[in-house]
Amino acid sequence: MMKINATKWNTLLQEELEKPYFLALVEYLTEEQNSYQIFPKYENIFKALELTDYDDVKAVIIGQDPYHQINQSHGLCFSVEEGIKFPPSLKNIFKELQDDLQIALPKSGNLEKWAKSGVLLLNTILTVRENEPNSHQGKGWEIFTNQIITLLNKREQPIVFILWGNYAKSKKKLITNQNHFIIEGVHPSPLSAYQGFFGKKYFSRCNQFLIDNKIEPIDWDLNK
Repeated sequence: MMKINATKWNTLLQEELEKPYFLALVEYLTEEQNSYQIFPKYENIFKALELTDYDDVKAVIIGQDPYHQINQSHGLCFSVEEGIKFPPSLKNIFKELQDDLQIALPKSGNLEKWAKSGVLLLNTILTVRENEPNSHQGKGWEIFTNQIITLLNKREQPIVFILWGNYAKSKKKLITNQNHFIIEGVHPSPLSAYQGFFGKKYFSRCNQFLIDNKIEPIDWDLNK
C-alpha cells in the first residue's frame, strides 16, 4: 500500500488510499513501471504533500501533470531538479515574480523552499509516462487530488488558491469556503502567458491576504 510520509495528510487520506479506485490506480502504476519510464520517481510521487503538511498549507498552486522529460519532475508542480534548465512556464512564473516583488531571477528552478514555506505545489495528476504528457489522465489521480482540495476547503484557517489556466480554474467549484481567497490567471505557458498571465501580482496579493489574516507571509525569494 502507498503511504504518505506526512502525518496529518496520511491520516486524512488513509481512507482514500484504501478505496477500490486507488487500489486499481496502484495496480496500473505497477504495470506502467514494468513497461515504461514514469515520472516522478516512486519516492517523490507524494512529495508535495510531504513537504507541506495539511496544517502548514498557506497557499496552493495547482498544476496539471508532471513534466514528462528525464530529470525534470520531482513531485512539485512547475518545479524542476537542481541544475535543470527552466521549462518555459517556470521561466514566465519567475519573470512575474521579479516584476511583482523585485526578486532577482533564481539560479535554480527547484521550488522546495516554497513548499517548506507553506505553498502546496499540487499537480492534479501525480504521475506521467516519459515523453507522453497527460498519459496518466483519467486513471484515478484526479479523484484523489480533488479530495485533497476538498479537505483543504474544509479548513478554517484561510488559504490562498492560485489557479493558472482553465484546467486549474476547473477546480474552483471545490473551493466554496468563504474563508479562502482565490487568485485566477492565465496559464504561464508561452502559448498563453501574454494573453493575461503577466502583471496580475499573484505573489504580493497572496502575501497581503495572509498578512490581513494575521498569517506569516510566504518568502518567495529562492535566492536566500
